[in-house]
Amino acid sequence: MSPDVAIQQALNGISFGALLFILAAGLSLIFGMMDVVNLAHGAFYMLGAYVTLTLVQRTGQFWPALVLAPLVVGLLGLVVEPLLLRRLRGRHLDQVLLTIGVSLVIADVIGLTFGREIRSIPLPAGLDRSIEIGGSDYPVYRLFVIASGVAMAAVLAAVHRRTQLGALIRAGVDDAPMLAALGVDIDRLFARTFAVGAALAGLAGVFAAPVFGIFPGMDVDALIYSLIVVVVGGLGTLTGAMVGAGLVGPADTFGKVLFPQFALALIFAIMAFVLLLRPTGLLGRVRPAR
Repeated sequence: MSPDVAIQQALNGISFGALLFILAAGLSLIFGMMDVVNLAHGAFYMLGAYVTLTLVQRTGQFWPALVLAPLVVGLLGLVVEPLLLRRLRGRHLDQVLLTIGVSLVIADVIGLTFGREIRSIPLPAGLDRSIEIGGSDYPVYRLFVIASGVAMAAVLAAVHRRTQLGALIRAGVDDAPMLAALGVDIDRLFARTFAVGAALAGLAGVFAAPVFGIFPGMDVDALIYSLIVVVVGGLGTLTGAMVGAGLVGPADTFGKVLFPQFALALIFAIMAFVLLLRPTGLLGRVRPAR
């Protein structure tokens, strides 16, 4: 592999890792704080991509989707949690079955509405060009995804560490029953947390749409990658999601270049190796008994 190709693939890996962080941060938060096995997370990602497709087709603009698509998906999450999931707290098998059902319903509605063919949208104006990096042209949009991932990590870290909501979330991850005993409205907090997690998945779908295309089945791929990131990094920690995404993204990218037939096996091997050394993930902690 020549140096210029290596540089390009490294940037591709970082870009993919940034996308995975946005996708997995919400899942980590939901799983770590609410103890909810949300297998509809990939469907929320796909819904965000298709909302983006609709907005681009109707307005010709990509930028409104960055706000409207996460908002739509977050509002759906705000309905799903109290209506369906609230009664199933602590019942993991029921949560798995229910969220799989939600995922299938979303996928079928999207299929009936948009059809089963692969769709694509153009790169947004201003980011549809390349710049020279390391002797080769590199897409500006991928650099935008990297910058967006870094900015999102900074915003989430600031909210998580420096706001009252972040303090409640950290307390909920450690001991939700004690938080409820102190008078905090856990139902409202959990509903908002689930909505934010769903909105982050929708936002990841917005970023992914111009690069990876929009197609039925993209929800399954997104769910697999996000679960791997969460398991590798550790549950309930944004830093773990960052580390997991930073490891899985480049590993998957270089794996597809160097070992295309074993790329997926490579990241599963990384996950297995991490679990052998640290069953809670690289930065995960043992959850208190509930």
